[in-house]
Amino acid sequence: MFSRSGKSAIALSLTSVLYLTMSKQDIAGLEIKLGYSFKNKGLLSEALTHKSFHHENPGKAPLYNERLEFLGDSVLGLVVVEFLFRSDKNYSESTMSKIKSYLVKESVLSDVAEGILLGTYLRLGRGEEETGGREKKSILADAMEAVFGAIYCDRGYESARDVILRLLTDKIEAATSSEQFFDFKTDLQEESQVRFGVLPQYKMVKQEGEEHKKMFTIDVFIKGDKFGRGAGRSKKEAETAAAKEALAKLKVDLLSIK
Repeated sequence: MFSRSGKSAIALSLTSVLYLTMSKQDIAGLEIKLGYSFKNKGLLSEALTHKSFHHENPGKAPLYNERLEFLGDSVLGLVVVEFLFRSDKNYSESTMSKIKSYLVKESVLSDVAEGILLGTYLRLGRGEEETGGREKKSILADAMEAVFGAIYCDRGYESARDVILRLLTDKIEAATSSEQFFDFKTDLQEESQVRFGVLPQYKMVKQEGEEHKKMFTIDVFIKGDKFGRGAGRSKKEAETAAAKEALAKLKVDLLSIK
């Protein structure tokens, strides 16, 4: 049986082997793009090694990136949720869940990876190389998560968080400013229950127009007081607009109380 220190020494020796197979120029070039310098360069090399390369070159690549990818996925999820939780916008659980699901998607992560040309640094087996593996979204997304995991292993959570937030800034800003991730009716329901102990009530004000292009107008009330009005081409759309207006009013009222 190996002691914990013995196992650590073996892990370090393996990552050192990986480091030797990457040029210093490659390592330095990617570190510049990441805005991060690794203490253990072998972790970065491991994160860039696809299992196809490992299978074809076991001597050159005793480790590959699946374990770091698994770790990086969890680190990424925590960073995103913590950022949303600490935001002064007070996102609901449902909204945080939707935004998180979007930001950890393969298409988003592969786009981030393409932005730093991560594909050019990957070590792939011959088969993956010949079938365009450097441009495959799944491989790029997995490698991006593996890099996040490698940074976490190298210097800890804060370093990983800083890199993740820096690389995902544009994606986060786009997600948090897009209404597609917000469930205004659910958010209003939660806010109403917390603050007033009741559910909001929606009442039809009017519906007009021909059958195939009707317009609905709906008011939303909380404890008998009107908090919002919305219009839309369906009842759901009108209720959502009313809920959005009500949430804005509740936020203003709360700020005035403070």
